[in-house]
Amino acid sequence: MSDHCRRPALPKSFANPFRGTGLLSDWPLPKDDPAPVQALLARCPKQGVTPLRAAPDLAQVCGVANLHIKDESGRMGLGSFKALGAAYVIARDASRVEPPSAQGRTYVAASAGNHGLSLAAGAAIFGARAVIYLADAVPEAFANRLRAKGAEVVRAGATYEASMEAAQKAADDNGWTLLSDSSWEGYTDRPLAVMEGYLQLAAEAVDQIPAKPTHGLLQAGVGGMAAALAAHFRKVWGDAPQILVVEPDAAPALIDSIRAGRPVTTSGPASCMGRLDCKTPSTIALAGLSHDADAFVTITEDEARAGVALLDQHGFATTPSGGAGLAALIAGLTGVGADACVLAILSEGPEDD
Repeated sequence: MSDHCRRPALPKSFANPFRGTGLLSDWPLPKDDPAPVQALLARCPKQGVTPLRAAPDLAQVCGVANLHIKDESGRMGLGSFKALGAAYVIARDASRVEPPSAQGRTYVAASAGNHGLSLAAGAAIFGARAVIYLADAVPEAFANRLRAKGAEVVRAGATYEASMEAAQKAADDNGWTLLSDSSWEGYTDRPLAVMEGYLQLAAEAVDQIPAKPTHGLLQAGVGGMAAALAAHFRKVWGDAPQILVVEPDAAPALIDSIRAGRPVTTSGPASCMGRLDCKTPSTIALAGLSHDADAFVTITEDEARAGVALLDQHGFATTPSGGAGLAALIAGLTGVGADACVLAILSEGPEDD
């Protein structure tokens, strides 16, 4: 690879010893059939296929044969793959009555980013109330974006985990519907459906790519997107491609859980990859990725920032969260050679000023 993609310290990688067998056999696995999602989203006027963009110049810089980037920066006007998650679940709930409506329901969630926007947008479309809990560290500009979508914003705690606890308590105390994109013991149906919504992205990518890739790069926070896409890719493409899951080294929840052979909560400083800065994995996502992923990779803050800067130079504006998978490739992934055909996800557009 070129000097741009080879740094002295390469991203840390751990081969998945549970590939094909998996962990947590008593937990549900991510769904892999996009047909129900496609049928429901076909009725949504804002739904449109996002582009799969070839990146030959960037592929040359990174020393691979082909690079295809699924660009989610325009998804449903929200600028993120997350638009497919919570909004899909609310649409599914609303479709159970005729005409479709969620009036009288209140959905509540914690968010550090685009999950909250998806929930707010879905609630607004179907007449529901949205209450989003934010940690104190989340910028007020993001809180204002949520308010502009019609959501009520509540500040609670110094960390995402604290805001999640507050959202769960509010749901219990008020009879509201908790709509989290993570899962845990006793809470599986709605996060499973959130992940199901992401299958729209996976199905589009499969239809768009000209040839089966050799490698798929999937960034992860709690792991929902990565697990959903990995499940569909395995259904369509079998044991190829190699699926690599990328996390911040400040929040290695999935890689540490795979190493331990059980779900673990990790610790670390705040990451510039804020949407991926999740210290506890979704258990459903962990169950799926332990079966489907070939390796887990962590990248540093410097690698993430350098990757985003190079992506911007090549016309792929994003954030450290949205470009983490590509940043790992740019930093120099072991085992991704000159003949590789890589599929990567640009999972969100650049942040607003």
